[in-house]
Amino acid sequence: MFQFLEAASIALDAIWSNKLRSFMTVLGNIVAVTSIIAVVSLVQGMNEYVTNAIVSDVGADNFTIQRIGPGVRSQADEDRVRNNPRLTLREASAIRRFGENIGALAAEANAGAPMSYRNQSIDGAQVTGVSPEYINFATYDVERGRLISPVEVASDRPVTVIGWDVADKLFGQLDPIDKTISIGKVHFRVVGVHKKKGSAFGNSQDNFAIISLGNFQKMFGSRMFGMQLVVKPKSPEVVKAAMDEATVALRVERRLRPNEPDNFGMFTSDTLLGIYSTATQGIFAVLIGVVGLSLVVGGIVIMNIMLMVVSERTREIGLRKALGARRRDIVWQILTESVTLSTFGGLVGTFFGFILALIISKLSPLPSSVQVWSVVAGVGITAFVGLFFGLYPAMRAAKLDPIEALRRE
Repeated sequence: MFQFLEAASIALDAIWSNKLRSFMTVLGNIVAVTSIIAVVSLVQGMNEYVTNAIVSDVGADNFTIQRIGPGVRSQADEDRVRNNPRLTLREASAIRRFGENIGALAAEANAGAPMSYRNQSIDGAQVTGVSPEYINFATYDVERGRLISPVEVASDRPVTVIGWDVADKLFGQLDPIDKTISIGKVHFRVVGVHKKKGSAFGNSQDNFAIISLGNFQKMFGSRMFGMQLVVKPKSPEVVKAAMDEATVALRVERRLRPNEPDNFGMFTSDTLLGIYSTATQGIFAVLIGVVGLSLVVGGIVIMNIMLMVVSERTREIGLRKALGARRRDIVWQILTESVTLSTFGGLVGTFFGFILALIISKLSPLPSSVQVWSVVAGVGITAFVGLFFGLYPAMRAAKLDPIEALRRE
């Protein structure tokens, strides 16, 4: 232990004595570790954000049925599903009748429309039409007022729950409850303000209004192409059984033959997370490859510098060997200096990585989440780089003949 501390002290003295050379030596490691910390922080922050968004939107145990399935990734897939029929309320009723494991089923549809109150207006806000069963899903919640009751939805009362941004833009400091707004050309009474959802990559998720599906159909008619069915199983344990029942009910309702593929899609939160993971794996792999290349370049620089250090300290090494130092003592000393130098670059890179991730998260919509394992991995990898690329200079130093070394000027 004392030998290691002594060698580390010598390495730190060498770093301090040759500040510019030491900085240029570990620059590759600094860049690599900065990239590791920043990239991992941003990727993990994005993963956490997307996971929370998907789970809160779909529900941990719920699944959605849509016109197009999750496997559409190419032009051929788009051509195949282009003629898929739209989902209907009749099919929703068929699923309810057949699904013994289905606890609740709600229909939803989305479209864009302008909204206004007095002299304030919003263009392109999202209008969501819901069926009476929507009240059974925890994805809807209010901050002020109340949700639209199932009776109001079933009877198509002209009432609405608006998103937080809609309330802020149309009413400012005024209380929006019981005020009448225009959605498109139809008047609706505000009964509630939805709980704030925040933004996703700079796009607001609170720019919407919820109305009954019947009113939505009257307003948009055949534009209800975006309708989907949201299904809640009776318990988390029967999600697969509920999905199988919904599949059978839809296939029977659509009179599909046994050899014909499903002309609809089902999504769970795991399905959507899987799609997201597949889409980001390639990007993450490329980034890791770039970081790996930086580490190799940094390691080569460290090896060259350590060879120069061995050349500069030839007489010192020869004197140590003449006084009884063994080969492994010389190897240990050079390796310790190499690892210390490389790890020093890793620690500096860790600090810069924290700062870079923080700056990016503040100046852009990308979230960040610093992971402890990324710090350990970054510093550990740089230590390994120092060990690996310092081995050749250490072996070369250990093989020096003490007499020849002492003669060298």
